[in-house]
Amino acid sequence: MEKIELISLLLTLLWYVLAVFFLLAAAIFSRKSSPSQKGEKGPCLSRLGTWSIVAGFLFNSAALIIRYYRTGHPPMGNMYEFLLLFVWGIILVYLIVEFKYQVKQIGIFALPLAIALILWLITMDKGSVPLMPALRSDWLYFHVFTAVVSYGAFAIAFVLGIMYLLKEKTIDNGIQSDCLTFLPQLGFLDELSYKLIVIGMSFLTLVIVTGAIWAESAWGTYWSWDPKETWSLITWFIYAGYLHARFLKEWRGKRSVMISVLGFLAVMFTFAGVNLVLPGLHSYV
Repeated sequence: MEKIELISLLLTLLWYVLAVFFLLAAAIFSRKSSPSQKGEKGPCLSRLGTWSIVAGFLFNSAALIIRYYRTGHPPMGNMYEFLLLFVWGIILVYLIVEFKYQVKQIGIFALPLAIALILWLITMDKGSVPLMPALRSDWLYFHVFTAVVSYGAFAIAFVLGIMYLLKEKTIDNGIQSDCLTFLPQLGFLDELSYKLIVIGMSFLTLVIVTGAIWAESAWGTYWSWDPKETWSLITWFIYAGYLHARFLKEWRGKRSVMISVLGFLAVMFTFAGVNLVLPGLHSYV
């Protein structure tokens, strides 16, 4: 079963790489071709990109199901399993955004993040172990599900922030860069990023609340200043700072985008860095 799980991961990776190729080809073709040619081939390449992402997402889902079958419990017990869920959550949020707003260009920047995480997954130990006693709780499902949605929303907001900074740099420097003409307008990127961060913050709050309730039942205390708890709170305050900055006219745009980028770096450290370098109650490597 481990080999089947690995094959599912490799197929996920393959489809996401193909999707980047199709989306990039669609963007390049649309930039260089005449209007009549764009109408014929550009959308076709974009659709191929979208369906490649859907195929990869299905294989990602299959890997999760196989993992569940192998271990006998939901894939939420260690860093490998949550990382697998994290990638799944990133693509789920991306697909929702794409189908709602029809902005396929985001995939060109979002998929490399998913691809990098899958490459990391492939190198990790995939051995199955029983759930630790502290994890044998119904609160595990609520806590991890809210974290997956929150981190997925923050990841796509981070991608939008990178797109915003790239596009703004060309505008500020007066550069008419053909390679970035396919990017959406700054206002759209900023507003969509804000909406995703609002969603991410709502779910991150639930992550902290459900984690506190779970901690009280497992360890007899709602809060112990464990490294992961502390960094979750730091992440919450960074994004709270972002939301506050949105109310200040002079902090909108690039400054608030920089805060969102910092927030996602805090998310990644909370997820991976704490597990790897700061041992504590949540160090389930």
